[in-house]
Amino acid sequence: MSNAADTPSLLSLILFTPLVGALVILFIGKRQADLIRWIANATAAAGFLVSLPLWFLYDSTNPDWQFVEQMEWIPSIGAQYFLGVDGFSVLLILLTTMMGVIAVLSSWNAIQTRVKEYYIFLLMLQTGMIGAFVALDFLLFFLFWEVMLVPMYFLIGIWGSDNRLYSAIKFFLFTLVGSVIMLLGILAVYFYHQDVTGVYTFDITQFHELNIPYDLQWWIFLAFFLGFAVKVPMFPFHTWLPDAHTDAPTAGSVILAAVLLKMGTYGFIRFSLPILPEATQAFVPAVVLLSIIGIVYGALVAMAQRDWKRLVAYSSVSHMGMVMLGMFALTPVGITGSIVQQLNHGISTGALFLLVGVVYERRHTRLIAEYGGLSKIMPVYAAIFLIMTMSSIGLPTLNGFIGEVLILQGIFVVSKTWAFFAASGIVLGAAYMLWLYQRVMFGTIKQEENRKLPDLTPRELATFVPLIILAFWIGLYPSPFLSYLHEPVNQIVEKVRPGEFQPRSMQAQIGDR
Repeated sequence: MSNAADTPSLLSLILFTPLVGALVILFIGKRQADLIRWIANATAAAGFLVSLPLWFLYDSTNPDWQFVEQMEWIPSIGAQYFLGVDGFSVLLILLTTMMGVIAVLSSWNAIQTRVKEYYIFLLMLQTGMIGAFVALDFLLFFLFWEVMLVPMYFLIGIWGSDNRLYSAIKFFLFTLVGSVIMLLGILAVYFYHQDVTGVYTFDITQFHELNIPYDLQWWIFLAFFLGFAVKVPMFPFHTWLPDAHTDAPTAGSVILAAVLLKMGTYGFIRFSLPILPEATQAFVPAVVLLSIIGIVYGALVAMAQRDWKRLVAYSSVSHMGMVMLGMFALTPVGITGSIVQQLNHGISTGALFLLVGVVYERRHTRLIAEYGGLSKIMPVYAAIFLIMTMSSIGLPTLNGFIGEVLILQGIFVVSKTWAFFAASGIVLGAAYMLWLYQRVMFGTIKQEENRKLPDLTPRELATFVPLIILAFWIGLYPSPFLSYLHEPVNQIVEKVRPGEFQPRSMQAQIGDR
């Protein structure tokens, strides 16, 4: 396998490719809308292509950070331009670049006003998300974390639906408050490191080696928790999500569901668990309780929705509760299942928002009652919707099943009660998704306008093909994805619960059950 040292600037290339495209579009006249669309799509495709070498060059047997880039940034405070990835980061980067292609392509006909500004913001958002996944300097991470706020605010506030300004401001304020509190936690770690070593640095790899006193860990964990829990979002910090999803343009909802929500879970796994292991164990009961409430509450509220997009939004609250529950089981299988389910959620829920966007472009309504019998007039659409519904509820042979099985295995050995509530979330998820499918796809055609709805165009079909391939690939052959997670997960578990689990391959751990 090729050594990461052979591609020393790969991460910077992946990081700044979308930004270069945004700068090119900046100098194009706003009347040249089609040219702008072509450049945006070419940039997104290039961003995905330059990220593909990560899949082939990353050495999953090497526990060290790979593709590392390091140089001085703000020497006076110890901040560096410090990039690197592990298996978890690699998978999230590939998910981000792929969903970026899909989001940009899905916007071709949906966005007709301020096209230039729209694509600039969408590409800026892409750079912010990738930056957060590759940064190994805490200040650099925080910079990219905050950069994401601005383009998403404008994407919702300008190109969103009826209550877009309210939803955009709510999203911005919730995330900003959490971010400011998180910054206080970052500074606490920063100054503690200086007290212990005499060196000012934001180096995350050095923070992982700290032994912070429990009392300080407790407060730092709380600060990180508020920042990351808002982003996940966990109950009761979730209230911005249904509004933001409902009013965001289709591409905004896709990126929000597929990638932005993973920023919170990424923060917990990358920072809270390895830097604050004792506080992590102390907070397990509280996090588990909130996760279980989120699983059940999100599913029940999803059942009551009349708005198609809002139903999918509340399903995210339930699914992300499952992700957090698996993570805080603090077992290798549970954390692996949590990460796999993050990828699965991005694939299935991203696809479901695309599906809503397809019919919204044609009918300009998201009310479930306005539809019915669509399978008769849109058979290809109905088939893809069925696949992604089954993916979301965890049908065997599809990706959702693998994530759910791993999470259930990981938490069952810790608490059968937790496993019961997780299983109830799966049952409720099947109920509201199948009920949605039945109401929209079957029965009589209630509205005359629906009789003339065209099926998927080739461009629309192209946005679903990679998601369908991944759904079956992970469902039938998850081993390549699990191999990328073996070393990172073992390192995290050894930090939080040292000596309790013998490092073995994930396939071996699953085979024991």
